[in-house]
Amino acid sequence: MNSDIHRSRNEAVVVNNLHKKFDDLEVLRGVSLQANEGDVLSIIGSSGSGKSTFLRCINLLELPTSGDIRIAGESIAFKQSKQGLIPEDSKQVQRLRTKLGMVFQSFNLWSHKTVIQNVMEVPVHVLKQSKQDALERAEHFLNRVGLWEKRDQYPAFLSGGQQQRAAIARALAIEPRVMLFDEPTSALDPELVGEVLKVIHDLADEGRTMILVTHEMKFARDVSNQVIFLHHGKVEESGTAQQVFYETKSERCKAFVSSIH
Repeated sequence: MNSDIHRSRNEAVVVNNLHKKFDDLEVLRGVSLQANEGDVLSIIGSSGSGKSTFLRCINLLELPTSGDIRIAGESIAFKQSKQGLIPEDSKQVQRLRTKLGMVFQSFNLWSHKTVIQNVMEVPVHVLKQSKQDALERAEHFLNRVGLWEKRDQYPAFLSGGQQQRAAIARALAIEPRVMLFDEPTSALDPELVGEVLKVIHDLADEGRTMILVTHEMKFARDVSNQVIFLHHGKVEESGTAQQVFYETKSERCKAFVSSIH
């Protein structure tokens, strides 16, 4: 790990000098980030700036071309291949992924399973929890997101906002160190956005560590203690919400966030 990001006792996610290429297209061009426990870090930027690709690299849904990733103080061991970096140890990747709860744009619920079965799936089959423990935890988190009464329904019978709240409960059920949100409201009808943002805001108020890719500028401003503005795969601006939204010296960033004023 390079020395420009220093190790912290309470670091949650550290990414240093991350690059990602798809053939000849370089989507990420040296992005670095540090989120400590309790941080809410929002990543903003226009479509095509690399936000979702960056988030997907953190839990290796996309493999970076080069760079370093550290989860809860542990560096992911990579080896070089013709395509770029690949993990040296699949068991390490599986273990570190249990520290990361991911919520996607599309809800990715299993349509043939009820809501509570969706939430129990990973704790039972990956974390090897007993069904009783997983059931109790699933009911707790479904109640936490306001869906306890929907626990025996199938996803097709839920609204988009309810499906996304169920997806949040599923991510919480593994008790991750960090929650990753990839534009969690972008697939929702406008009238359903608020119910999902409220759940995320409540999680932030609890002190949960979160990295959030979002196009909801007012929400990012209000909930984040760190904000990163990506432009063409590079960090154009970063700092507190106050610094990025009100004190930025970047004209691109200023134009982008002006829509919230």
